[in-house]
Amino acid sequence: MKTTEHLDGIGALAALYDVFLLDQFGVLHDGTSPYPGAVEALSALKRAGKTVVLISNSGKRAEPNEHRLLKLGFEAGSWDHFVSSGEVAWRSFHDMVAHGSLRPGTKCLLISRDDDRSAIEGLPFKLARSGDDAELVLISASEGDRYDLDHYRRLLAPAAARRVPCFCTNPDKIMLTAVGPRFGAGRLADLYESLGGSVTRIGKPYLPIFTAALALAGDPDRGTVVCVGDSVEHDIAGGLGAGVATALVLSGILADTTDLAGLFDGLDAYPDYTIDLFRFR
Repeated sequence: MKTTEHLDGIGALAALYDVFLLDQFGVLHDGTSPYPGAVEALSALKRAGKTVVLISNSGKRAEPNEHRLLKLGFEAGSWDHFVSSGEVAWRSFHDMVAHGSLRPGTKCLLISRDDDRSAIEGLPFKLARSGDDAELVLISASEGDRYDLDHYRRLLAPAAARRVPCFCTNPDKIMLTAVGPRFGAGRLADLYESLGGSVTRIGKPYLPIFTAALALAGDPDRGTVVCVGDSVEHDIAGGLGAGVATALVLSGILADTTDLAGLFDGLDAYPDYTIDLFRFR
């Protein structure tokens, strides 16, 4: 078991690494407002000449995520690239249609928030009315702050029973909401499997999203890269799998966790660093 070093701020990492792969939810903001010092810290990294790639398990494409950050008060130009699991999935679906492995007009049951359809805009899908006529299921988000799992069980069961292929573009099992942590899209993917269906998960901790992020950063030497996030299961395990250093921020979903060592042991994923809050110093 390796030793984890606790740091006072992100500035200590800036002295050690050139490329930052940063999570957004739980690190930069909680979905409604930035964490104290986060706006300034992100801008400070860019002023220090660092390459900053935001890498998020958001089922939305990159552009709406970037618009949200600007609305929250983050400075334009304080990151170089944004890679979301929704963007990776959209491009994958686009390629599948282009190569004939996915039929135009496929009926897609889209699970999202606030009836958001941006995950499939520009793709030749038709929205399925229910799980009964779906030919593909896309879980891009959860409304676990509004509905219980039984709601989703009723929605997904007919498709799962017919073994309709399902894609989950946000593997996070817990999400931060205005009313506290609730079950995320990753939990809905687990539910779909428990109902008899199969799921392809796109996003952290799986390697393709890290490969995409590192490619945008110029395929740097892995020793110059650090992945910063608030999830051991997704950010730390994913960063380790990609061969880069990792830093766990304790302001997000782990804010009330008292046994970090037990969590690390249980997931066999040990960060190189921990930080209380994403601030520069």
